[in-house]
Amino acid sequence: MKVLLIIFIIAFSLGIPRFSQSQSNVTVVNFNQLEPNLHKENDTVYFINFWATWCIPCREELPTILKIWNKYSDKKFKMLLVSLDFPNQLENRLIPFINKYQIKPTVLLLDDTDQNRWINKVDPSWGGDIPFTLIYGKGFRQSFAHEFKFNVLDSIINKKLNKP
Repeated sequence: MKVLLIIFIIAFSLGIPRFSQSQSNVTVVNFNQLEPNLHKENDTVYFINFWATWCIPCREELPTILKIWNKYSDKKFKMLLVSLDFPNQLENRLIPFINKYQIKPTVLLLDDTDQNRWINKVDPSWGGDIPFTLIYGKGFRQSFAHEFKFNVLDSIINKKLNKP
C-alpha cells in the first residue's frame, strides 16, 4: 500500500497527465486565440465546426464528422471542433464524451461569453445556433447552420479538395 502511495505522489509531482492521449487535444481558448484559425490563406481546406455535447443535432451529426475526418485526414484538410460546452464541464462532461466517441480531430473549448462580439466575426450570417460549420480555403468560404448528412458533406469537401 505504501508503494502505491509513493508511486502516486511521484507521478503527481512529475506532472504526468491524468488524461489519455485523445484528451490532450482539448485546449481552452478565448475568441482572440481561436480567430487566427478562421482566416488561413493556403492550399488546405479547413473545416471548423461549432458544437456542444448538450446539443442533440450536434451529437447526431458527430458520426458524419468523424467519417469525414477518417476519409480526408491524410489530405490537405484540417478539422477543428470548437466546443461551446461550459468550461467547468471540461473534465466531467467534455473529456469523457471525447473518449467515449474516440474523437481524434483537434478539439478547442471556447471560453468566451461575449457571443455578441464574436459570432459576427465568425460569420455575419450566423445567428448563433449550433451545429454551425465553416468550410474555407484559398478563394472560398462557406458556412452552414445545420446538421450534415454524410453524402452532402462528403460532396462539398471532395469538390473543394479537388478543385482545379
